[in-house]
Amino acid sequence: MFDDTDVKKALVTVVIERSLLDFGKPALEKVISKLDKEYHCYLPDCYEHPEYLDRILKQLYGNASKVISESITRQLEEFNYQKPIEKFLQVICN
Repeated sequence: MFDDTDVKKALVTVVIERSLLDFGKPALEKVISKLDKEYHCYLPDCYEHPEYLDRILKQLYGNASKVISESITRQLEEFNYQKPIEKFLQVICN
């Protein structure tokens, strides 16, 4: 059975995936590969550890990582009132 946390995690995962795919399929593949290589985790783990995603985006794309972070923020904007999503967005928007 799914709980509220599972739903939020799935939502954040889909939004991250969509934002990276908008940047190009290689972007998604690079991020997934780096998450696995450096942190031994996958996209859904970024919900609890947004700092991993933030570091990898900055490593790979420098200032261009802001475009991806802004895309994620726009897509999650309507859920920003929920504390875990608000915290996630605060971390990736630094």
